Amino acid sequence: MSDILDELEWRGLIAQTTDRDAIGAALAEGPVTYYCGFDPSAPSLHHGHLVQLITLRHLQLAGHRPLALVGGATGLIGDPRMSGERTLNDRAVVAEWTERLRSQIEPFLDFGGEHAARMVNNLDWTDGLTAIDFLREIGKHYRLGTMLAKDTVARRLASDEGISFTEFSYQILQGMDFLELNRRYGCTLQTGGNDQWGNLLSGVELARKADGTTVHALTTPLITKADGTKFGKTEGGAVWLAPDMMSPYAFYQFWLNTEDADVERFLKIFTFRSREEIAELAAAVAERPQAREGQRVLAQDVTSLVHGPEATDRVERASRALFGRGDLHDLDEETLGHAVAELPRGDAVVGESNVVDLLVATGLAPGRSAARRTVAEGGAYVNNAKVTDEDHVLAPRDLLAGRWVLLRRGRRNLAVAEVARA
Repeated sequence: MSDILDELEWRGLIAQTTDRDAIGAALAEGPVTYYCGFDPSAPSLHHGHLVQLITLRHLQLAGHRPLALVGGATGLIGDPRMSGERTLNDRAVVAEWTERLRSQIEPFLDFGGEHAARMVNNLDWTDGLTAIDFLREIGKHYRLGTMLAKDTVARRLASDEGISFTEFSYQILQGMDFLELNRRYGCTLQTGGNDQWGNLLSGVELARKADGTTVHALTTPLITKADGTKFGKTEGGAVWLAPDMMSPYAFYQFWLNTEDADVERFLKIFTFRSREEIAELAAAVAERPQAREGQRVLAQDVTSLVHGPEATDRVERASRALFGRGDLHDLDEETLGHAVAELPRGDAVVGESNVVDLLVATGLAPGRSAARRTVAEGGAYVNNAKVTDEDHVLAPRDLLAGRWVLLRRGRRNLAVAEVARA
């Protein structure tokens, strides 16, 4: 337990702390109850939340007791953004999202044993709280000067749209969470992203003023790429953890496409590999960058962590099969569908479309002459089998899962033709 803070720092998982020495001493002395909050402001957690889940797991593995808070109450309000008011979601929607988030969080933590994790919902202690009690018992401890100085609040006040009292009050609700968890479970440490530092301090100050209790906060840094740009955006938006919002295949490919300069740092942050293993992988990336060993381990570990080893195995088999290192016909329809989802595509008709038609329809060839030339030069593949007859007509046996045909021009140019289902 005494080494966990050093481990988190080595992994790049600490940005700010209220008192590094005090936190280190508490963690070294014995089990600490700690928490992190997750608001149901969307139907899925994303890569930013993944950093928090991994931090929770590191601390539990070191012998401490985690509380995972899903904000059924704070999710009804919404943490203020730098610009624009949030749309208030319906209570039923927030309740549904709360349950989705619970199911995503649970696999990261151990809910049995001496240091068992506990799921909590701040709606439990706020739903029956009257406005008068809230103002008397909680509001009296807050000073407007401190609340107005918060960066997000100050920016919103200076903007044309301003900020509503609803969003302005969010920091009080989050502060109340820490006070309540301290009273109920002896929680003395809150973790969160560095953009939540002001909200975390709100809870630290409230515990001191209301109960005379000393509690602490620890934040993780905003994860960026080596070139300083924002990490975690894809063509489809955020890197979601829910498989119905980002398929395991797309998730795996995101990590596989990590730039060489980011691999070592991301292995530290997003995996549980040892220092020795990460050093070996970093050396492999430097010496044999074309092999992408570090990226493959990163993609394997993070995908297994989020979606499980079986999903990772299906994804890896699909990835190999797309480029001829496996049998496409062995893939299940769902995995295959995810694998070809981002490929250029065109229409096909069984018994009518030939390989030239398919190359043109999918955009792999700019015209029929170019398509014929590709076939003649041995560069055309249907389901990874080389096609030398330009008049080869699509047959039912060519269909993958009864609907797709994989086309390839040369070594790396892929596309998919789809047959309309009756």
